[in-house]
Amino acid sequence: MRVSIGQFSSAGRKPHNQDFHGAVVPRLPQLAVKGVTLAIADGISSSEVSQVASETAVKTFLEDYYCTSEAWSVRNAGTRVIAAIDSWLDTQTRAGPYRFERDRGYVCTFSALVLRGRMAHLFHIGDTRIYRLQDGALEQLTSDHRQWRSAGESYLSRALGSRHRDEPDYRNLPLQQGQCYLLTTDGVHEYVPAGVIIDLLDDPQLDLDTAARAIGRAALEHGSNDNLTVQVVRIDELPGQETTALRRAADRLPLPPALRAGSELDGYLIQRELHATARSRAYLATDSASGTRVFLKVPATESGGDAAYLERFLAEEWIARRVSNTHLLGAAPIDRERHYLYTTSEYIDGQPLSQWLRDHPQPDLETVRDIVGQVGRGLQALHRMEMLHRDLKPDNIMIDRAGTVKIIDYGAVRIGGLEELAGASGGDELLGTALYSAPECLLGQAPSPRSDLFSLGVLAYHLLSGEFPYGPRMARARTISAQRRLGYRSLVRTDRELPAWVDAAIRRAVHPDPHRRYDQLSEFLYDLRHPNPAYLSAERPPLIERNPVAFWRGLALLQFLALITMFYLLTDTT
Repeated sequence: MRVSIGQFSSAGRKPHNQDFHGAVVPRLPQLAVKGVTLAIADGISSSEVSQVASETAVKTFLEDYYCTSEAWSVRNAGTRVIAAIDSWLDTQTRAGPYRFERDRGYVCTFSALVLRGRMAHLFHIGDTRIYRLQDGALEQLTSDHRQWRSAGESYLSRALGSRHRDEPDYRNLPLQQGQCYLLTTDGVHEYVPAGVIIDLLDDPQLDLDTAARAIGRAALEHGSNDNLTVQVVRIDELPGQETTALRRAADRLPLPPALRAGSELDGYLIQRELHATARSRAYLATDSASGTRVFLKVPATESGGDAAYLERFLAEEWIARRVSNTHLLGAAPIDRERHYLYTTSEYIDGQPLSQWLRDHPQPDLETVRDIVGQVGRGLQALHRMEMLHRDLKPDNIMIDRAGTVKIIDYGAVRIGGLEELAGASGGDELLGTALYSAPECLLGQAPSPRSDLFSLGVLAYHLLSGEFPYGPRMARARTISAQRRLGYRSLVRTDRELPAWVDAAIRRAVHPDPHRRYDQLSEFLYDLRHPNPAYLSAERPPLIERNPVAFWRGLALLQFLALITMFYLLTDTT
């Protein structure tokens, strides 16, 4: 992305300038990952410290936004940073002499623009404004948070540092080359006609700093008696659809040669092959420099032409380097240049949960709680990073020799922060295993944290029974009507002692309707260990759910007895 920026700020006819503005155009790779940011703030005139508020708001946003996780979406990152600014300003007011006079405290209006990938992201609270100039028309993109008492009297209804703690307005828009975006304070936009702004910005001979200064002077000429701040940004060149660092690495690096025990690859000595699939091969390798054992994974030769797969393949290591949790697979250190396309991660000395389950076909309830709890904590850490695993199953979970459970294989992970960029976000296509996938994913709908909750509930059910809550039919239920016909098979059976409230918790976690599941993973994990009063008062599940075979056998026996009785009565009467 290439942009041009022009800025101007002046106290105007006032003795002090309570406005503040700023812009950041970072270098690569930050430019591609986080984008360009502009921010503008206007202190309220009734406060003598509002210039501190506006300066703090702009500087903090421009600094802290780039410190947020690369995995977060722009909306999540921007909203969280603004919430922190709002809280800090409010705290300053409450701790100072203006705690009973909020209008004299640390309060300001605020607007920010983030240009990332091929999208513009707008954040707004107050009466600063953001405009878009396109095809000779000036369009206001934000709405003023101002309450009017009469034709000539109004007051701010929302601002940073006020006691309301409202989320900022947010919207996103597609970018087009040649577009101009304009950020202004009310001392400018309340006085300068749109036609003047359009004429100045359409003049190709005028650089943007000069144009911004001219717009500010026009406000003075039209009678503005307020501070004047203008920011203009023009989109000179947009990034291509496939410009992510992962895509560039996938295009640049060749596939490794065939590997076997004793082979060496960029300083890694191959010890043995661990497993192989149609898409990839995994090896136990030793770092020749440090002696550390690592898990080394390479794409299969057949996958060399699949750019989307190779990008997801590299995204696994990208994710592993950004998560830090005992129950998530971590990446191996990067200390050398790579000449081939492969990934490295920590080596887990243990076994997959699928093998552990074959060795322990009937684990007790407490063991299942422990495993599910550890997996749940790993999922929570992913969700805090705005990532969804989407392929939770026993093959993608490892148990080491100390009993620590770790989630592995990030090939299907959906990364919220990369949604606006090409590739690696995973899209919404079904990448997981159908028997563990949430019903909404089978329908092609967007996944959510509740989708991972469904998979965790299925995992708990499978560990306790060796079966699946809706049987094998779930994998074929690809329509809403088919899913409505599914029946949950209760775990409360005569062949296993299990509290009914545990079954009720799992039943809720795997409900076909995501809105009827738990809101949070933590609620499900809590209910697995603590009887929910709502479930204790519930009736015992009917026999058809607890034991369908016994139900139908009993019904057939009753029908047979009824027929015998009817035959006997008919014979007796004759």
